[in-house]
Amino acid sequence: MGAESVWSVDPRSGERRGDRPVAVVSGAGAVDATVRAAHAALPALADRARRSALLRAAAERLHAAGPELIAAADAETALGGARLTGELARTVFQLRYFAELVDAAAEAGGFLDIRRDGADPALTPPRPDLYRVKVPLGVVGVFAASNFPFAFSVPGGDTATALAAGCPVVVKAHPDHPETSELAAAALRAAAVEVGLPEGTIGLVHGFEAGPELVRHPLVAGVGFTGSPRGGRALFDLAAARPRPIPFHGELGSVNPVLVTAAALAEPTAAEELARGLVGSFTLGMGQFCTKPGLVLLPAGAAGDAFEKAVADATAQAPAGVLLDPRMREAFLDGFAARAGLADVQTLAPAGPAPTEGAPLAVRSGVLSVPAASALRGSHESLLEECFGPSTVLVRCADAAEADAVLSRLDGCLTATLQTPATDPDAPAHLAALARFAGRVLFGGWPTGVAVADAMHHGGPYPASTSTSTSVGGTAVERWLRPVTFQTVPDALLPR
Repeated sequence: MGAESVWSVDPRSGERRGDRPVAVVSGAGAVDATVRAAHAALPALADRARRSALLRAAAERLHAAGPELIAAADAETALGGARLTGELARTVFQLRYFAELVDAAAEAGGFLDIRRDGADPALTPPRPDLYRVKVPLGVVGVFAASNFPFAFSVPGGDTATALAAGCPVVVKAHPDHPETSELAAAALRAAAVEVGLPEGTIGLVHGFEAGPELVRHPLVAGVGFTGSPRGGRALFDLAAARPRPIPFHGELGSVNPVLVTAAALAEPTAAEELARGLVGSFTLGMGQFCTKPGLVLLPAGAAGDAFEKAVADATAQAPAGVLLDPRMREAFLDGFAARAGLADVQTLAPAGPAPTEGAPLAVRSGVLSVPAASALRGSHESLLEECFGPSTVLVRCADAAEADAVLSRLDGCLTATLQTPATDPDAPAHLAALARFAGRVLFGGWPTGVAVADAMHHGGPYPASTSTSTSVGGTAVERWLRPVTFQTVPDALLPR
């Protein structure tokens, strides 16, 4: 029996694209061969100058292939040319950014975190000469995300940081964009050959069973995952259950609450301005950002009523759009309907099917509203959990105690946002409360959009992520390194 085919599917219609598959499902043998080829590339990646050159060459090849990559990604995700053009530019920037970090590590230590304590026999107890440096873990398994076919997929942040650390990569392609994955992987492999590295430095596997096979493989030393809490937790448990457990850095899900105070709504036009910002954020990319604001706490009363009306009006004007695949569409529509059917929940804007020309599977965005006292019921827990897609839940709080009660019920989040004037005397307490469960706290603005920068943290307490690390920014490299101390080793023999 031949290998099962992998087809590219149009999310607008749910139909297969083209007259031939783009790849085949990777069986256990194919996963093993791909991991072993990556492992064989470890010695070559020890050359930091070559790693830096690889990252830059990959950036150049992705940029040059932009039109083909964007066309394939749009056909497979329906995210649109403008959004995907920006995402590819971010991905190219990210590769160059980490190339610079590799250069900095070669010159001054950088993310290698080199520390040196000279010998001191006069101490009690005496101290030997100690030299501490971080070294690569080994082969890294990367699970591509559905909602970012470039920035969190084959050429994305997990791949870039692993290569920067000196770790070869095997990517488990996401089934929503297999053609895009193949094109991006080809560009990365060509870049590796261009700079004198083995083609197997970057591997690609397809198929549901390839995921567990990758996590279980004895030569895989760490895993990066972006996806659903259910899938991520299953793989996290699998990584921990190995005879030799390995680190699993998973970004799983987040409701990303927004706290709107009465002071924020005091100005005459504040409700409309905040409503436009909120709707623009939770409908961006059809609500398929991991940082989508899915829960908004607002004051009950006239100001809150005006804000709710403004949100409902702005949502009604939001264009219909397509989700990443029919399965996600069904889950979104079912999830919204189930939440809307709970007691005391009011539908301000109904999410539902909105077929358009060329996109029979399009949907419209939705908004729900509920009193805080009802949201705190055990039967209403789903309102405080992520609903992947273009919707949000407004929670009307009678006072600060109700708002605090809702916030205390939330699981770990990637972001939390405070909308209040800088002069609000309660702002410090609000920020401290949000920081208890979020990895990034915003004062004003909206959480969609994550800058690639040294100070960025994209993670948070579980289930936002499975570790305390970040998957975006300079310190994301640290996930794929481990410290080693060399004691009384002559300087000429120390790794530099």
